[in-house]
Amino acid sequence: MNNNTINTKQSPIYKLSLFLYLLLFFGITKGQSINNDTIPQKDIVDFFRFKTTLSIQKDSANAKSKGPFISLMPAAGYTMLSGLTGTFVISTSFYTDSNKTKLSSILLNSNYSQYSQYWFILNTNFYFEKYKLHFTGDMRYYKFPTKTYGLDINNKRSDALAIDYSYLRIYQLVYREIRKNLYLGLGYNLDYHWNIKSDSLPTKTLNDFKKYNNNKKSSTSTGISVNILFDNRLNSVNPKNGYYALIQYRPNFKAMGSDSNWQNLLIDIRHYIPFPKRSKNTLCFWSYNKVTLKGTAPYLDLPSIGWDEYSNSGRGYVPGRFIGKNLFYAETEYRYTITRNGFFGGVVFCNAQTTMQDIKSKFNTIIPGAGFGLRFKINKRSNTNLAIDYGFGIGGSRGLIFNLGEVF
Repeated sequence: MNNNTINTKQSPIYKLSLFLYLLLFFGITKGQSINNDTIPQKDIVDFFRFKTTLSIQKDSANAKSKGPFISLMPAAGYTMLSGLTGTFVISTSFYTDSNKTKLSSILLNSNYSQYSQYWFILNTNFYFEKYKLHFTGDMRYYKFPTKTYGLDINNKRSDALAIDYSYLRIYQLVYREIRKNLYLGLGYNLDYHWNIKSDSLPTKTLNDFKKYNNNKKSSTSTGISVNILFDNRLNSVNPKNGYYALIQYRPNFKAMGSDSNWQNLLIDIRHYIPFPKRSKNTLCFWSYNKVTLKGTAPYLDLPSIGWDEYSNSGRGYVPGRFIGKNLFYAETEYRYTITRNGFFGGVVFCNAQTTMQDIKSKFNTIIPGAGFGLRFKINKRSNTNLAIDYGFGIGGSRGLIFNLGEVF
């Protein structure tokens, strides 16, 4: 057997299967008895009975209010990518129209790690139903010494190559509703990396990196994207039912400043089902696929796990662990309440991913992941949870993940 091949039979995922099934069984059976809307719902403000400025959240967010519904989360965590990390997240949800059908949201995420990594992410999601417009944004800045693992999905963790770079992302999209919940839109997309450095140790991963990076100290990909979106979720922060489907075609042009002309296609599909039907539990499905149609993308712009809009794909693995010209990813999660007042809940999840260097070739090794997590209600008006997840992957990969709002 090739020493670089990952042995899935020794994965901790299989050892955890029974435990996860028990959690799932608990969630399903518990959900059959909690659908009682007469029980007052509680969040962390109720729990601690704060009299500080956080009480603004409780006083201003009554049932008839348009918002804003503000949630704050300072936290400390640990992942293999960043080590000990301090995080501060602000989530704001509000209605932009008087009919109060769909919640708009702003999510600001700032982080600093023990490895001198720091990054800031601003995600926006605005609905203007009166004008049939929907705006989305993803802006981020990274100063990020990290590791890359090469283009072979079977590479071991010991094959990692240390790299360092600064990164700016600006994605701004505007949609026009052409039919109910169906939108057609255009977007501006920019990915800019600079101060790119790498270890000089001769490894297979270094060869992959040099092939695509050509020893460049910077890379730029920019273009105008065409987007088709279907979204009938009422709350994007914590969906309880409905569909989300995005198809994005993005050509990158030298004429706009890109290093090369290349094109990719993104297909992002999500489905949410109340399960059992009369409970407040939710069975969720996510398919995230990114394909390079033509040309050669810069190495750091190749599709990889952990680089989706909210950096949530691939729980159980570090972002960038699997990278290739084409990425296929699927995840299932079951969300269930534990307390009848909605304050405390849990999830179990599993995912699978693979990469392909040629879209016409056969599927590569499929890599699984799994895990479980806890949910604490931060804001009952916007139904925003503090999510704490622990994910497991093969080859000893694992990590703790914090989110304000659900993962997808």
